[in-house]
Amino acid sequence: MSTAENSAKTSADSPKTSVVDKRVIVTGAAGGIGAALATELIARGARVVLADLSPAVTETATTLESPAESGPDAGADTTGSAHAWVGDVSSVAGIDELIAFADDRLGGVDMYFANAGIIGPGELGENDADWDAIIDVNLRAHIRAAQALIPRWQEAGEGYFVATASAAGLLTQIGSAAYSVTKHASVGFAEWLALTYRDDGIRASVIAPMGVDTDLLRASGADGPAQAAVTEAGTVLTPAAVANVALDAVEAEQFLILPHPEVLDMYRMKGSDYDRWLAGMSRYQHRLNEANRLNEETTHAGND
Repeated sequence: MSTAENSAKTSADSPKTSVVDKRVIVTGAAGGIGAALATELIARGARVVLADLSPAVTETATTLESPAESGPDAGADTTGSAHAWVGDVSSVAGIDELIAFADDRLGGVDMYFANAGIIGPGELGENDADWDAIIDVNLRAHIRAAQALIPRWQEAGEGYFVATASAAGLLTQIGSAAYSVTKHASVGFAEWLALTYRDDGIRASVIAPMGVDTDLLRASGADGPAQAAVTEAGTVLTPAAVANVALDAVEAEQFLILPHPEVLDMYRMKGSDYDRWLAGMSRYQHRLNEANRLNEETTHAGND
């Protein structure tokens, strides 16, 4: 290999955005993909605030070499790699408190991983409250965090926003309108951020996996059509595998992060012939519904 070729290869392999010494917030970090992202970020040299509504996030942070203190009376410590914050990241007040906490513990926020999410109601949901909850967590939380962070990142000339969406945000989610719609919106919002603030030095990415071995997957309903649609579509990855792929892509400043590469082929197929894709998905949903009905009948018969 020539010197020029070697230099070009080295340049291509070098990260555009290093996470070393970056001050990072990861939401939904008590477990699953959020905890795995925090683990991988710290392994690569970042300092992280792990945020979650669950108090279990404190224990998660403790395992990552951290003072893991949260709350107004906790002493400031800007040297630890991981700090826990317990609260609601879907509300304006919660996000303001979280960012203030990160400012205190880390001295600022360079990157924000909007990872918190819920599966929401099945089918159409029963009322507005069903939809309000999932819209707040899966979408408005992203919007509210960006509204708080983008102005300071514009002033600094850099910043990075990473949204955890889903392959459902590119394709669909059989069995849940709310999950499908909010994940589509999450992808759309991250896309808008990416193109709008590029000249300000701000980057955005979206993580869109299929099946990942998390509580969220299990919450979609064991053996039901929604879960089967995910688990049958491809390999169910570990959160650590997703985090590793995601951080490599973030460092390369890649917008669309697909831990399951086959999603890109599915997305292209959808775009190339929408009507054919809809018809195929409808047939697939029918098959899943029939399989679920037979399973329920067998289970009921066995319990008689």
